[in-house]
Amino acid sequence: MKKIALLGSTGSIGTQTLQVVAEHPEHFQIEALAAGNNITLLLEQIQQFKPSKVSVATKEAAEVLKTQVPSGVQVFFGDEGLIEIAAGTNADTVVTAVTGSMGLPATLAAIDEGKHIALANKETLVTAGHIVMRRAQAKGVSILPVDSEHSAIFQCLNGEPKDRLSSITLTASGGSFRHLKREQLSQVTVEDALKHPNWSMGAKITIDSATMVNKGLEVIEAHWLFGLSYDEINVLLHPESIIHSFVEFEDTSIIAQLGNPDMRVPIQYALTYPDRISLKSNRLSLAQIGKLNFQEMDFDRFPCLRMAYECGRIGGTAPTVFNAANEVAVARFLNREISFLQIEDTLEKVMQQHTAIADPDLDTIREADLWARKISAQ
Repeated sequence: MKKIALLGSTGSIGTQTLQVVAEHPEHFQIEALAAGNNITLLLEQIQQFKPSKVSVATKEAAEVLKTQVPSGVQVFFGDEGLIEIAAGTNADTVVTAVTGSMGLPATLAAIDEGKHIALANKETLVTAGHIVMRRAQAKGVSILPVDSEHSAIFQCLNGEPKDRLSSITLTASGGSFRHLKREQLSQVTVEDALKHPNWSMGAKITIDSATMVNKGLEVIEAHWLFGLSYDEINVLLHPESIIHSFVEFEDTSIIAQLGNPDMRVPIQYALTYPDRISLKSNRLSLAQIGKLNFQEMDFDRFPCLRMAYECGRIGGTAPTVFNAANEVAVARFLNREISFLQIEDTLEKVMQQHTAIADPDLDTIREADLWARKISAQ
């Protein structure tokens, strides 16, 4: 029985994680749940999965929750509550499915307690990959990828000699506007951007998919997860999202991982690794699909991906600033304060003003993050 603490239980990845748990109660037990402000859904989850500890975003939400949870359930809130859920239970695995850089302190706290990490929060490695991976190695903790692309690479590398790897390729759907030219993007709406053609995801990551920031963050995450240089990490447009990613070895052999778009598959694999168990999902039929399409990445069409590569190569605080600026810009777009194309304008402006600091400690990362948010809000 694997004991799980789940950060971000009411979000897209969180709810799908709980679907996996509900399908296999003989394999998984929920120890703790952390959510934002969706008290109604969290209460339903508490009733079904019976965690010993829960946490919400604010003190006000926690006070409301305390009056409705079963006796014996401890209620926490805020950043400290998130850390308590991650590190303060008997869970052996922590699923980090919160959005944004808020996942970093909780993930580090869980690692310090020797808990394995099922990582769906790519911002954790983007902002502090050097710290997270060093600490995980020192503690003997596994960082198991939940993102479909990184899970694909992880599966393709199983049993293969790492020193014979030539490159990896992350596939990208292209997002909501993959068929539009740049001149057509000036008038797109929030509603348009939130209509992802393949995946069911939260609002922020869906916007990131449309700008290709999400793929850029995945490139930086892959750099840390697999210890690869940026020259060894490629991105290929693949509209069908059937080949989730692939690896190429020195002898030109390519190994790919395929499947229908279903985030429960990589979630479950991260929870059961190195084992596999059944999953009630549609099986892939290549005959029904008929054909798959691919296209080289156009960095002029998707400048945010170019910026992500540049930030990754610069290193230090550059990825932290890139991520923080994007979080603010996406929030402003969703609030209809700026246009879709102004997201990339914001990133360009902030990166031009930033001088990266090499090998930053956590305090320096926090300062860079706050600075980028302030500049992005102007």
